[in-house]
Amino acid sequence: MKNNKRIVHVVGTGTIGEPLIGLLAAFSKDLGIDEVTFHKRTPLLTDRSKVLSLEGKGARLAVDEKVREKFTAMGMTPQYESLDAINRASVVIDCTPVGSENKERMYLQYGQNAHGFIAQGSEFGFGKMYARGINDAALRPGVDRFIQVVSCNTHNLAVLVDAIGLGPEKENNLEKGHFVCMRRANDLSQEGEFLPSPEVGKHEDVLFGTHQARDAYYLFKTLGLDLNIYSSAVKLNTQYMHVIHFNLRLKRSVMLDDVIQRLRANPRVGLTQKKLTSLVFSFGRDHGLFGRILNQTVVPIQTIAVKDGNEVVGFAFTPQDGNSLLSSIAAAEWFLYPESYDQRLKCLESCFFEEI
Repeated sequence: MKNNKRIVHVVGTGTIGEPLIGLLAAFSKDLGIDEVTFHKRTPLLTDRSKVLSLEGKGARLAVDEKVREKFTAMGMTPQYESLDAINRASVVIDCTPVGSENKERMYLQYGQNAHGFIAQGSEFGFGKMYARGINDAALRPGVDRFIQVVSCNTHNLAVLVDAIGLGPEKENNLEKGHFVCMRRANDLSQEGEFLPSPEVGKHEDVLFGTHQARDAYYLFKTLGLDLNIYSSAVKLNTQYMHVIHFNLRLKRSVMLDDVIQRLRANPRVGLTQKKLTSLVFSFGRDHGLFGRILNQTVVPIQTIAVKDGNEVVGFAFTPQDGNSLLSSIAAAEWFLYPESYDQRLKCLESCFFEEI
């Protein structure tokens, strides 16, 4: 039997899942969501405070039946069994590293009532690539049921191409783009994977180098664009922010002032005079929502330069999961309200900053 309530179900409570559940619950009225549920796989005492906090915000816990008693014994209160939660949901957002596996194992079988399913950046092939404000025009109601929100660094790369290489007129003026993604070692919420020193990455993709450029290519491909872009990656021993060095060679010459104006005109770009990622990270902690800003990129304005009249170089900070969180919420709202989701997302505008 189809549920008439608008229910968003989040699978996973990690770096993306935890703040996403909190945001959806906190803004549920403005977003037109009747209920937020979330799935936690493993009962852990170290995660009890997180689960209780999310429950306190109004989100309802779903667990696998075989571990329900363990959650209850630890003081948590499961409301639903995991497959029942999927069956009830209008939208399912998978925030695990096994979204494609879950699609084949569960969503195609148990999610018949859902308008759609959303996975995160690592799940290449899950569905249509999406980044809020980049390719909304490519979404097709009634056709696109599976959406992959691209990674946070792909968001950054894409908005730089959009703002500088395409511009307000959305004309492809990009001859070639190369990006070096300098990634933080791990998130503050993660216990492992910290590095003692920088670690360079492989160029595993013959055409695109690393997945950031590959995913951005297919993101713009949904708009009929065929871009010449390439990326490299290195992990740095920091927990603050990812940084991207970009080099965009344009077909036509451009002045530095024009580049800065294009960045200012893009509502998803934040500009900053700060040169330390720690200061931008701190700004998000103090002034953002759940410690996050939702801009897709933050560009230190002093680093931008134009070489030989048509080559734009500079650095950009990635607001980590903030941009992915926004796109995940936007995709969920598009599934629920395809005609009016833009208006409903206005409740999040205070989390965008022109200057940081």
